[in-house]
Amino acid sequence: MPAYAFEALDTEGATQKGVIEADTARAARGLLRGRSLVPLEVRPVAAGDAGTAGAARGLLRRRVFTATGLSIWTRQLAGLVGSGLTLERALTALADEAENEHHHHLVAALRAEVNAGSSFAKALARFPREFSEIYIAVVGAGEQSGHLGLVLERLADDLEERQALNAKLLAATLYPAIVTVAAIVIVLLLMTYVVPQVANVFAGTKRALPMLTVLMLALSSFVRSWGLVVLGALAVAFASLRLSLRNPAFRERFDAGWLKLPLVGRLARGYNAARFAGTLAMLAGAGVPILKALQAAAETLGNRAMRADALDALVLVREGAPLASAIGQKKRFPGLLGMFARLGEQTGQLPTMLQRAANQLSAEVQRRALQMATLLEPLLIVGMGLVVMLIVLAVLLPIIQLNQWVR
Repeated sequence: MPAYAFEALDTEGATQKGVIEADTARAARGLLRGRSLVPLEVRPVAAGDAGTAGAARGLLRRRVFTATGLSIWTRQLAGLVGSGLTLERALTALADEAENEHHHHLVAALRAEVNAGSSFAKALARFPREFSEIYIAVVGAGEQSGHLGLVLERLADDLEERQALNAKLLAATLYPAIVTVAAIVIVLLLMTYVVPQVANVFAGTKRALPMLTVLMLALSSFVRSWGLVVLGALAVAFASLRLSLRNPAFRERFDAGWLKLPLVGRLARGYNAARFAGTLAMLAGAGVPILKALQAAAETLGNRAMRADALDALVLVREGAPLASAIGQKKRFPGLLGMFARLGEQTGQLPTMLQRAANQLSAEVQRRALQMATLLEPLLIVGMGLVVMLIVLAVLLPIIQLNQWVR
C-alpha cells in the first residue's frame, strides 16, 4: 500500500505532519478527515519520480539513525526476516515499534516502497543519508542470493564490530585529550593573570629579578599582547588546511605523509586496513562480485593514499592478477592482509580469511592505541607538572630574593 506524506490542521488549528498509508491520495485525505484533521497537502512518498524523492528526503531533515541505532535496527530486522516473516511484515512490525515519529516515517516509507514492487535495496537507496552505499550493496546481494536474513545478520555484526573498535579508540584517546585541554587552560590562566600580578608587585623595586622570572614575564606579556593574534593565525591556518584538503591531489599527499608519522601513522594504517579487510570479507561473503566488492571496500578508506592503492589493486585484479598479489604490491597495506588473502584464495575460503585478517588488525590497533594512551597519560601529567612548577618558581623566586634582601 503506498504511503503519503501529509500536512493537516487539527481541531485546535495546530499543524500536524506525518505519513499515512492509503490506496490513493483521495483515500488518504478521507482517512485524515476521519481523524478530525483538515488536509492541507498530501503527497506520495512511494512514487518513483524525482519530485517525490525530494519530498521523501524532506521528511528526514536530520539523520534518523545513529550508528548504534542502525546496528540495532538491522539486528531486529535480521531476526524477524530470519524467523520466517516476509520483509513486508517485518517492516510493519518495526514501524509499529518505532521509538519516535521520524523513525516510524522512515520505516513506513521503506515498507511502502517494498509494497509498490521495489526491491529492498532500491528502497534503502532513496535515503542515502541513512544507509551507506556499502549497506545497500550488501542488502542487494542478500536479496539476489535469497539469504537476506543471514546477510543482515552479518551486516549487523560488522556494524557492531566497527562501533566497538571506534569506541575503544575513543576511550583510549579521551583521557589524554582532557588532560591536554586542562593543562592548556591552567597554563594560560597562570600566564595571563598570576604572572602579571607578580610583575605589579615588584614593579616598584629596583632589584634585578631572577632570570626565570624575567623570561616568564616576557612570555606572559607576549601571550597577553599577541595571544589573540596567534589564535587567529592558527584558526586561519586550520581553515586553509581544511580548504586545501578538498583538493584530491593535496589530500592524497597529506594522507601519505600522515602514514609516515612514527606512532599515529602506523595506527592509521592498521585502522584503515582493518576496515578495508572487514568490508571486503562481508561483501565477498554476501556474494558480491570481487571487483564490485573491492570498489565498495576502497570507498570506505578514509585515508586517500590507501584508497588510491586499493583502486590500483582493483585495476590489477580486473586485469587478471590474484587479489593477494595485487594487495601485496601495495606497501601501505600491512603484509598480514596479503598473506591471509593468499591463504583464502588457496583454500577457497577468502571471506573467512579476510575476516580473520580484519580481526587481527583490529586487535593490533586496539593494543597500540592502549599502549599510546598508557604512555601519554603519565607524560602529559609530568609535563603539566613541570610547566606549573616553572611558573610557581618564577613567582616564588622574587619573593625569596626580597626576603633575603630585607634581612
